[in-house]
Amino acid sequence: MATRIKIDQAEPAGYKAILGLEKFIESTPLTATHKDLIKIRASQINGCAFCIDMHTKEARKSGETEQRIYALNAWRDTPFFTKEERTILALTEEVTLISNHVKDQTYQEALEALGETYLAQVILAIITINAWNRIGITTQLIPG
Repeated sequence: MATRIKIDQAEPAGYKAILGLEKFIESTPLTATHKDLIKIRASQINGCAFCIDMHTKEARKSGETEQRIYALNAWRDTPFFTKEERTILALTEEVTLISNHVKDQTYQEALEALGETYLAQVILAIITINAWNRIGITTQLIPG
């Protein structure tokens, strides 16, 4: 497999716009753990090998445990995640699988657990990693 078009070179202004979203997410008070969980889980669902590789390495550097990383795709069946993390993971799955829509219950639980501002930041983080996943998959970015 070879990488296809290099978006950052073919359309630097568009790439810079998506990078701007990423920089915004990094400037928010979202915890490193929450950002890592969002990035890894969305990337797992989308099947973006490049992003899974990158974000699991970042998560380890931020102190995430191997056990939680390995169990992330089965988070509902483990005791390893807090209630707040479970809320974020549920929302991440529903936003990533958007054709099924975000359930009112999932949204309400997230709003109650996170508050309006933090919820908005979580939603933007989910949308941003989904954009990166689509670039990585479409252009066949190679992990490594």
